[in-house]
Amino acid sequence: MPGSLLFEGHDVEALDEVVTREFSPHCLRVGRGDPAPARFRRLHRRGLALYELGWGRPVDVAAGELPDFYNVHIPLAGASSVRVAGRAVAAPCSVAGPGMTLGMSLPAGADTLILFLPQAAVDNAVAAQTGEPPAAALRFAPDLADGDPAVAAWLDTARAFARFAASPLAARSPLAAAHFEQVLVHGLVDLQPHDHVAALPAYAHPALPRAVRRAMAYCEEHAGEPVSVADMAAAARVSPRTLQDRFRLDFGTTPAAYLRRVRLDRVHQDLLRIADGSASGTVAEVATRWGFTHLSRFAAYYREAYGQLPSRTAGQSDSRGHPGG
Repeated sequence: MPGSLLFEGHDVEALDEVVTREFSPHCLRVGRGDPAPARFRRLHRRGLALYELGWGRPVDVAAGELPDFYNVHIPLAGASSVRVAGRAVAAPCSVAGPGMTLGMSLPAGADTLILFLPQAAVDNAVAAQTGEPPAAALRFAPDLADGDPAVAAWLDTARAFARFAASPLAARSPLAAAHFEQVLVHGLVDLQPHDHVAALPAYAHPALPRAVRRAMAYCEEHAGEPVSVADMAAAARVSPRTLQDRFRLDFGTTPAAYLRRVRLDRVHQDLLRIADGSASGTVAEVATRWGFTHLSRFAAYYREAYGQLPSRTAGQSDSRGHPGG
């Protein structure tokens, strides 16, 4: 049978070692209950990876912040609960990405389809539409709302890919597998709300509420100006409360946090230009230009978003008085 059986048996600790090697470090807590056979199978691993995992015991998994990949959970059996960035995901299926924490509570009978999308693949999908990759990893709204027909079709495609990958045809037609990969990566970027949606062509997110699109466009156009949530709400033609609710539901964040991420992206691009010699200035000057007046707080935000100090991006040393966190 195509694919690889990575583990089968009752030794949860042994399974945990295999899962850690294949995925990333995490903490595991095993609950009480009669053990059932656990099974871990890799269905596909080329441009992206696809797995099927059942622990055979009730478990709580805390994966911490994900590195350079996106993790999509699609339950096949059992009612699991998932937390992304500390927030419970209301939908049965979920997506988490680089820099986001991931936690799961799975019953003994849970069986899950797990899709791993490399950050580079998602960046390339964005670049195909915009001409350049995003300055930072996309942060998707964690809830994959299967009540949306487009999302439901995407999830059906992922399940169909699992069936294809488990069939003899997969080994005989790698080009067909590559087409599945492209559909899944580009489809996710186009249908699932994320914090770079304003940079994509307007047709990419026709289902996103117009008010949210107007607020995002306002952030892009006025990122270097004093902007309040009330300003964003006025541009979106809704109340501040409605805008707060829409951003929470569609992105798992707030309008203020979205504006901050837009500004951080602008800072990041300016610092890269300083680093390559096409621009000059200090980190403090760039940060202030984009509305960050509390420099130590800015440095913390920047390090959380990009994994390094802003002075390092600019190729400058903290000893010259730039904010270092």
